[in-house]
Amino acid sequence: MKTSIATVSLSGTLGEKLEAIAAAKFDAVEIFENDLVTFNGTPADVRSTCQDLGLDIVTLQPFRDFEGMPDGPRARAFARAERKFDVMQELGCDLLMICSNVSPESLGGIDRAAADLHELGERAAKRGLRIAFEALAWGRHINDYRDSWEAVRRADHPAVGLVLDTFHILARKTDLGAIRAIPKDRIFLVQVADAPMLQMDYLSWSRHYRNFPGQGDLPLVDFMQALSVTGYDGPLSLEIFNDQFRAGSARSVAVDGHRSLRFLQDQLESNLPPRSTVGGTAFVEFALDDTAAQGFERMLAGMGFRRAGLHKSKAVTRWQQGDINLVVNREKEGFAHSFNIVHGSAVCALGLKVNDAAATFERATLLLDQPFHQPVAPGELDIPAVRGVGGSLVYFLDDAGPLARVWEIEFDDTGAPDDGAGLTRVDHIAQSMQYEEMLSWVLFYTSLLDLKKVPPQDVPDPGGLVVSQVIEAADGALRLVLNASQSHRTQSSRFLAEAFGSGVQHLALATDDMMRTVARLEQNGVKLLEIPENYYDDLEAKTGLQPERIAELKAHNILYDREGETEYLQVYLRPFEQFFFEIVQRRDYRGYGAANAPVRLAAQARLASTQRD
Repeated sequence: MKTSIATVSLSGTLGEKLEAIAAAKFDAVEIFENDLVTFNGTPADVRSTCQDLGLDIVTLQPFRDFEGMPDGPRARAFARAERKFDVMQELGCDLLMICSNVSPESLGGIDRAAADLHELGERAAKRGLRIAFEALAWGRHINDYRDSWEAVRRADHPAVGLVLDTFHILARKTDLGAIRAIPKDRIFLVQVADAPMLQMDYLSWSRHYRNFPGQGDLPLVDFMQALSVTGYDGPLSLEIFNDQFRAGSARSVAVDGHRSLRFLQDQLESNLPPRSTVGGTAFVEFALDDTAAQGFERMLAGMGFRRAGLHKSKAVTRWQQGDINLVVNREKEGFAHSFNIVHGSAVCALGLKVNDAAATFERATLLLDQPFHQPVAPGELDIPAVRGVGGSLVYFLDDAGPLARVWEIEFDDTGAPDDGAGLTRVDHIAQSMQYEEMLSWVLFYTSLLDLKKVPPQDVPDPGGLVVSQVIEAADGALRLVLNASQSHRTQSSRFLAEAFGSGVQHLALATDDMMRTVARLEQNGVKLLEIPENYYDDLEAKTGLQPERIAELKAHNILYDREGETEYLQVYLRPFEQFFFEIVQRRDYRGYGAANAPVRLAAQARLASTQRD
């Protein structure tokens, strides 16, 4: 199918939008009327620009309040349409998209609508043009695609066809069965939009909360399966109204859009390498200068990590405990050094264990993810990688071939003794990002890897609300917590300001024995985040835990949550610059201690305030 996107989906001027759409490798574009009206040039100029960029123009849209008007307004509607036909011919576009009428003046009746469409089809055909009719979810008389199809069917004109828009159909939870019976040559355009499930009026929902396929909750695959029965092979176009998208970069949003269409088509046709199964976090790499590295490595030693390996040719050290590998990169040139200059002490890369690293990388490039390459010295591995959050890297490793022996090939074993604190694996990775970026990274992860979204939560921070979106593997091998806030005073937003961009804000490490682990950390002088006494008084009242258990938790600043018979223990270390560690113990618990997040955030805010004073 020809891929397309409506200009209304992006920020910027019409020229900027068209350049972004072409750069994202779309085949075509829908020209939104307002973009054309505000353009500093003629429709012929737009036509020339699109030709130069290799873009077809699918349609001019929308044409509103047409069908079913009484006599006077009806004549004016036809006159307006003729003017639009003039513009279309100059634009080099043959299709006008008509939305079902919302005017209080409009009159009902399928036959009346069909008669109007037939007459307009006659006028369009004389100019070699076509019209396509769409049922708006809030249309006054026609708000169901089955009614819009009946109007088109009764119009019985080759220049009159149907628009199917997934939002208008799926938001109303309309049955999809009738789509299968529509002849493919009567469907002139298919517009695709996803959206979160919200309880609000259709107009507001549509105008502000649409998003790309895979970013919302609508059953788009069900729609596409019904559409495939018709044999439709015309344009598949994105029409997205979203405040976040219109505040973001047109180029990055356009790439997200094309990625979403490729992902959607792959779910139907399996034309890409399959989404990768993630076996866990292979390593987390930190970019540090020499001074910061000394303090950070002292912290790691206090946490029970052993200095397991030294890179054979670089100033890079591997710290290991259980299945956790933390890499400290102190190089004076290359990617990590550049990342450190921009972001300070920060996580610059994640290494993920996947079932097939080469296939994962191939899928990533086909989904328009940005590949990363740098010179590889003799004896080093060329590990497949793409750009991730905040310009960091995501590496892919598997158990086949040299990638399974990365530590042996690239590092010399120090022989340091294993004297751990009981930490076993990376439990979850928390990344903070700009609010406008969150949907992009949800799509990045879920389109590439076999991960699922958990319903987002609003977490109260002393400085405002933080939206927290979890993405995780079914077996918990990889858990990502994406955090964003529209308030500039939240901890998440302060991290962005201090780190000059999005990135990993904290790393949660698992233990099977929280008391043993905490005792070891305290013995080694590791400072824990202090939790207020009021928390434990409230915890005793809420849970009915025995006083001695409460006292034990309180003595070690351990947070507690329970869901049914499952339990979750968590403790936080004091931050290292902008970054901090969390230690967790799960007893069949699937969540992330959301009830404790406000307490933790308040404690961290209080600590930051005292440190500033």
